[in-house]
Amino acid sequence: QVQLVESGGGLVQAGGSLRLSCAASGSISSINFMGWYRQGPGKQRELVAVITDGGSTNYADSVKGRFTISRDDAKNTVLLQMNSLKPEDTGVYYCNADITIGWHKGDYWGQGTQVTVSS
Repeated sequence: QVQLVESGGGLVQAGGSLRLSCAASGSISSINFMGWYRQGPGKQRELVAVITDGGSTNYADSVKGRFTISRDDAKNTVLLQMNSLKPEDTGVYYCNADITIGWHKGDYWGQGTQVTVSS
């Protein structure tokens, strides 16, 4: 059993910053890639940022230069530092991870954390 638990969402004014954290727990053998997705009001879920076990990163064009993803493998944690937030960044942010448990490799999701950016 694997759980991903997010924290750090909230309400912030445009131009402000938030840091999201996601901790994975369970009988984890290894974590391959970890990432963040978001779903805005009336929109489809979209990739925000992803980081591989080698540290390579990829970002949505809309957040490049403003958001930074990082991971702490000792704590099975992925972070998303969000700066210069805009109202269009509003949405539910979901943590996603590709995790190996023994011989099983699976895709796991957190429950989501709300980010609201006011203008």
